[in-house]
Amino acid sequence: MSRTRTIIMGAAGRDFHNFNTTFRENEKYEVVAFTATQIPNIEGRKYPAELAGPLYPNGIDIYPEAELPELIKKFDVDEVVFAYSDVPYDYVMHKSALVNALGADFRLIGAKSTQVKSVKPVVGICAVRTGSGKSQTTRRVSAILREMGYKVAAIRHPMPYGDLVKQKVQRFADYSDLDKHECTIEEREEYEPHLDNGVIVFAGVDYEAILREAEKEVDIVLWDGGNNDFPFYKTDLLITVADPLRPGHESAYYPGEVNTRMADVIVINKVDTANPNDVIAVRENIHTLNPNAIVIEAASPIYVDDPEAIRGKRVLVVEDGPTLTHGGMKIGAGWVAARRFGAAEIVDPRPFAVGTIADTYKKYPNTGTILPAMGYGEQQVRDLEKTIEDAPVDMVVIGTPIDLTRVMKINKPSQRVRYELEEIGQPTLVEILTKKFGPKA
Repeated sequence: MSRTRTIIMGAAGRDFHNFNTTFRENEKYEVVAFTATQIPNIEGRKYPAELAGPLYPNGIDIYPEAELPELIKKFDVDEVVFAYSDVPYDYVMHKSALVNALGADFRLIGAKSTQVKSVKPVVGICAVRTGSGKSQTTRRVSAILREMGYKVAAIRHPMPYGDLVKQKVQRFADYSDLDKHECTIEEREEYEPHLDNGVIVFAGVDYEAILREAEKEVDIVLWDGGNNDFPFYKTDLLITVADPLRPGHESAYYPGEVNTRMADVIVINKVDTANPNDVIAVRENIHTLNPNAIVIEAASPIYVDDPEAIRGKRVLVVEDGPTLTHGGMKIGAGWVAARRFGAAEIVDPRPFAVGTIADTYKKYPNTGTILPAMGYGEQQVRDLEKTIEDAPVDMVVIGTPIDLTRVMKINKPSQRVRYELEEIGQPTLVEILTKKFGPKA
C-alpha cells in the first residue's frame, strides 16, 4: 500500500507537534519535507532521526517555504499540511490555492488529532493574536492557583531554534538554566517572568514527553500558548485573550478564531487603552462566535521604576519583536509608557538599524518608529545592541518582558516597563478558578 506523501508547512512549533502526534508512527503517511517561515534561520536544518522515529532513519529535511512549489513537484506530494499560526485568512487560502493548483490536497489539522491528554488538570491560556496579553494572563492565573495552595508549572509553546535533539525536553528552574540552554531573547521573554515569580517552565520539541515530566512535579499544568495557536493539550479550562486594539481580528486570523470558539473564558484585555467602541465591537464578535463563553474585561497597567527619568527626554522605545513583526502591532507598552510619562520625542530607530535589524525592517516595513527586540541568534543580539548604541537618544525605554541588560550592554540610561493583568469588575479570574478547582485540600 502506497503511503500519502506529505509536506508540513511550519515555523518550528506546531509543525513538529503535528508530526509527533499525527504522523511520526503512522505508516499511512510519508512526510517528505518540512517547510519553514516567519522565524529567521530555521530553514536549512533537519528534523533529526532521534526525534522523527524509526520510520525516518535519516530524519526529515527542512526547506524555505519559498521552495514549496518545487518541493511538491520534486517529491510528487499528495498532501500539504499547514501548521503555523498568526496569519490572516486570505494568507491561508492563497497557500491553499497554490497547493491545490499543483495537484495536492491542503489540510488543517485540529485539536482531536493533536491534543495530548494529561493525568493532571490543565489550564490553557491562548489568544486571538500574538501580543494580546497571554503572558501576563498566565502569570495572573499561576499566582491565583498558587495562592489556592496548588503547585503549578508553565509549559510554554515551542520555540526550538537551536539543537532540536538537545531541546527535546527542557526544564527551566532558575536563570542559569536559560544560559545552559542557550536561550534566545524571544525565549527569555517568555521564560524569565515565570522564573521571577518562582514558577518552573517546561518547553522543547516533544510535547508529550514534556508533559509527562511536568506531571511529576505539579498539581496543575498551565499551557502558556504562543502566537494565537490552540493548545497542544486537552484543557480542563481554556482562557483566550482578545485584543480591542485590533478589533475584528478575533474572527479574521488563523487559528485565533479557533481559540475564540473553543474558550471557556475570554479576557478582553487592554480596555484601559482601547477605544470604548472597539471594546464593544470585540464583545459583540465574541458573543456571535461563542455565546456561552464567560467574558472578563481587564487592563494591563504599566509601571516603571522612575517615571520622571523619562520626562522631557529623547527616547528610543524597544518592544517585543514578534508582536511588532508578524503580530502587526505598531505600539506596545514601551511606547505607551514613553508617551504617558512625558517623553519629548520618540526617536525613529530605522536610520540607525544595522545588519539583521535592518533586514527585519525591510521584511516588516510597517513596524514603524519602535525597535523590535529581535534576538533569534547571537548575531541578531549584537546587531540589536549596535542599533541601540548608535541611536542618538537620552533614554532607552524597554517594553520587552525581560531585562535586556542580562544579554547585552546598553550604553545609555534605561527604564524597563512592567505590566500585569488587572481584571475590571466581575467576574474575576479568582472567582472562576475557585469555582473550577476550589482550594487545595
